[in-house]
Amino acid sequence: MTNYELLKIKINDGTAKICLIGLGYVGLPLAVAFAEKNYFVYGFDTDQERINKLFQGERFIVDVDPKQVLRLIKKKKFYPTSNEKVIRDSDVIIIAVPTPLRKVKFPDISYVVAASRTVMRNMRKAQLIVLESTSYTTTTREVTLPILKESGLKEEVDFFLAFSPERVNPGDKKFPVTKIPKAIGGLSGKSSELAMNIYSKIVDKVFTVSSPEVAETSKLLENTFRLVNIALINEFAILCHKLGISIWEVIECAKTKPFGFMPFYPGPGIGGHCIPCDPVFLSWKAKKLGYKTKMIDLALEMNRYMPHYVVERVQELFEERNIALENSKILVLGVTYKKDVKDLRESPALEIIEDLQQKKVNVCFYDPYIPYIKIDRINLRGIRSLDKKTLRLFDCVLLVTDHSDVDYTIIQKNAKLIFDTRNVYKKDYPNVVKL
Repeated sequence: MTNYELLKIKINDGTAKICLIGLGYVGLPLAVAFAEKNYFVYGFDTDQERINKLFQGERFIVDVDPKQVLRLIKKKKFYPTSNEKVIRDSDVIIIAVPTPLRKVKFPDISYVVAASRTVMRNMRKAQLIVLESTSYTTTTREVTLPILKESGLKEEVDFFLAFSPERVNPGDKKFPVTKIPKAIGGLSGKSSELAMNIYSKIVDKVFTVSSPEVAETSKLLENTFRLVNIALINEFAILCHKLGISIWEVIECAKTKPFGFMPFYPGPGIGGHCIPCDPVFLSWKAKKLGYKTKMIDLALEMNRYMPHYVVERVQELFEERNIALENSKILVLGVTYKKDVKDLRESPALEIIEDLQQKKVNVCFYDPYIPYIKIDRINLRGIRSLDKKTLRLFDCVLLVTDHSDVDYTIIQKNAKLIFDTRNVYKKDYPNVVKL
């Protein structure tokens, strides 16, 4: 029996052991989904504190209930660990590690390289390896494959390698990981088929493409599409302000057209991993090929400007009211990159806070998900509550992230000035100014 046939049988009869490398926003929901389908799942992560939290029933991923994790651990269907030796006992290995941007704005694939080397050290025959970490086109073939081949094993004969782009949207209850179609791009037809077989156990719609490069680039296209359209609407927001009209009303009007228009909304900037980072992978790869992605680069520039534009607008509002920005007190309301998610990655709030601090503003923040911030030059502890007395201490409440669990009525009734970057306040109030 060939390695391919053996692995296919194990996947189909449910005896295949699965290892998720990286237990973050992508890896942990996948691990839970497979364990719920009665596969035995290892969760490997080098962060021992994260492993401890899982065993202690602490929540750190918004989409995964810690009680569900503890139940699966108790049933012996899920075993989180920092011991890499479990990779050798696994039949399917899914790499879901982060791929951040360096400060100089080019891709950092050090986590992918480290994970690939960890797999290589523990490889055996008859294993399927799937890379889910978003990166530039050709990463699977030109980075992961050569590392795995150092084991002396051969792809399509001894092991199988594929890329499947993660499409997780943290906090989205309508589209959990099991409801989002999966795309598969294998190094070989056998790799694609095996990957399709395993993912079809937890996802209704799984389809294959001709290569890892197609799958990798499709992920970058998905988020570049969003980047460009958000940049366009942000530019419209600035233009509408100069024209003296509401961008929010303009969007509502445009939405009445039943075809040829898709609404996007302006904001204080873009955050998370996907939109700020993924298009940079594409831009960086294009430069390596001698091509400049003008539209992508311009969209990145526009969106990176938005946190600074927000501060400029606040300064403009203060000047209109004869309030000195220096030594003023501003409350930043919401600091995570999106609503109802405990995630500060690339959050525009961080740049806004830094910008205000450089202008010698006394900055405080409130976020129900974040008790304190200690990142780079920011070292702040959030205020505990938004009571009347506290709100009246600030010259301005700068609404950056519109969490659901916030009483916006109390804020509106007690804040001296609110700059609303998220259109939380649909009605007009004398103390509310919108982006």
